Amino acid sequence: MPVLVGQPPPAKSASADDGALVIRKLCKEYQPGVPVLKSIDLEVPGHGVTAVIGPSGTGKSTLIRCINRLVEPTSGQILFRGTDLAALRSSRELRAARRRIGMVFQEYNLVERLTVMENLLCGRLGYVPPWRAWLRLFPEADVAHAFHLLDAVGLGDFATRRADALSGGQRQRVGIARAIMQAPEIILADEPTSSLDPKTSVEIMELLSRLGGERNIPVIVNIHNVELAKRFAQRIVGMAGGEVVYAGPPEGLSDDILRRIYGGQSWLE
Repeated sequence: MPVLVGQPPPAKSASADDGALVIRKLCKEYQPGVPVLKSIDLEVPGHGVTAVIGPSGTGKSTLIRCINRLVEPTSGQILFRGTDLAALRSSRELRAARRRIGMVFQEYNLVERLTVMENLLCGRLGYVPPWRAWLRLFPEADVAHAFHLLDAVGLGDFATRRADALSGGQRQRVGIARAIMQAPEIILADEPTSSLDPKTSVEIMELLSRLGGERNIPVIVNIHNVELAKRFAQRIVGMAGGEVVYAGPPEGLSDDILRRIYGGQSWLE
């Protein structure tokens, strides 16, 4: 059931214990009195792909980055599997929470001088002692899993290739595999296709959808391409002016709602 501004939420509410992400009254101000996120209330299912759409500057990336605390929320709650992520204060708590959250970045965030395999194994840094990571002494099971993931993302022959020798699409495949190496309970993807051509963008969204579905990992993706969002997401969140104006299935995303999200008709013509 879609939720629009001015309508009450559905009677049945998700809980943070059923795998859903539950956001309550989330606000973010980079400057006092100038909110980027305006009291966001949102429930994200604990399965499938949720796409966040909206014009540039409306707070989509800020929302994604508040969830894993790359951006500090000003106020509100971010409830996931029994933990209020917004309330974590110690570095130990934050490290433990981030280990559960896979992140796929717009600019890939690979270590350019390392090989593809070494970049994948960075996804296990939260699970091994620092001295073993420094010496690159990862368990055999982790190495075997990394090889399996390289095959899964179509890069089985690239294990020893340096990251700076890859194309943009190949780098993003490595980024997805690295996120899954964490064994995360949720994956956040911040504009993962914005630097890619249309064909590669479809391939990247297909990978996120397929690999997340196979492992029952919910995926939240911030994306500009509405058609890609409708094609791959089971749920769409539309934002405008720092607020959620639509939350529901792709088939409920009418032209009238898209005009509310993007502010006008010219983009539909």
